[in-house]
Amino acid sequence: MLKDVEAAVLRDPEGAYTIETVTLDNPGPHQVVVAVRASGLCHTDALPRMTGFPVQPPLVTGHEGAGVVEWVGADVTDVAVGDHVVMSFAHCGSCPECQSGHPGYCAKFAELNLFGRSISGGVGATDSQGSPVGAKWFGQSSFATRAVVDARSVVVVDDDLDLTVLAPLGCGVITGAGSVLNTMRVSAGASIAIFGVGPVGMSALMAAKAAGATRIIAVDLHESRLDLAKELGATDTFVGSVDDLADQIQTLSGGGTNFAFDTTGVPSVILTALASLRSGGMCGTVAVQLGDLVLGSGAMDGKALVSIIEGDSVPRTFIPQLIDMWKAGEFPVDRLIRRFDFAELNEAEKLSGEGEVIKAVVVMP
Repeated sequence: MLKDVEAAVLRDPEGAYTIETVTLDNPGPHQVVVAVRASGLCHTDALPRMTGFPVQPPLVTGHEGAGVVEWVGADVTDVAVGDHVVMSFAHCGSCPECQSGHPGYCAKFAELNLFGRSISGGVGATDSQGSPVGAKWFGQSSFATRAVVDARSVVVVDDDLDLTVLAPLGCGVITGAGSVLNTMRVSAGASIAIFGVGPVGMSALMAAKAAGATRIIAVDLHESRLDLAKELGATDTFVGSVDDLADQIQTLSGGGTNFAFDTTGVPSVILTALASLRSGGMCGTVAVQLGDLVLGSGAMDGKALVSIIEGDSVPRTFIPQLIDMWKAGEFPVDRLIRRFDFAELNEAEKLSGEGEVIKAVVVMP
């Protein structure tokens, strides 16, 4: 067992994380042990705080981890001790979706990522009293100094790159950028309206600019985010509370945008995104939907509405693609990041929830 691992444990859905010493379960032959150097804070990490969510504390969350491999299982052939890696979401690797290159739609996605437990029954860790603590959140639980993760979920990166910049690529960034590049396939000359320019929306914005979109409209409730959106490529911005937003976007874009992207999950915002499209346009949505979506007569009008998971990305190919774009100056993901010490995790969560920080990255001691 891996003893004396420092982990941020959530014990109360309404409480703070507490940094405790835990013991991780023994790794298996197809797994690796990663010394976590940094972990992004993602909105999804707040799901266990929601009333009715199926997984309850105690739980170690975090699922945008990056670090250095310390141990590899006997069946691991493509990852070595000393490799620098980014950890991404868990997937089975054997279902039709995984086999066809769509691991985000893995048949066991919920079991492997959202239950905080191993599907074989293990909880992942025990605390100092020997009580179970869930430590398999998205297959990694990276708010800890070490993580046990399936080898298929790690992406080897060059060891001279800053892991505090690369960590968010494991989930939020690939979700936004992948939605634009892999699912909607935004191309040169296209127009897109992005609703919510937090880390996922801002990643979508940067990807749209890199793809050559000529009109990129950013919508958010925070002026500071809209200011950064302009710097990163937005041609137009709107505060989300303005009246007749869809009509204004329709007028600005000459009859509606080709694409719309919702990161909020708010049904009224999704309907506005749909109404902003021209006939034949596509709206992608990625957040947990916060209520029923009721489509009125004529709401679709030849439009497509698609739910996207993890940007329909294959992490081992898409993350290196984004790293190459970043190194070429085409995807400045580092502009989104604010770093926090591990002990400041609760402050990072607070400021992220208030919209003061776009992408918080927790740096391990």
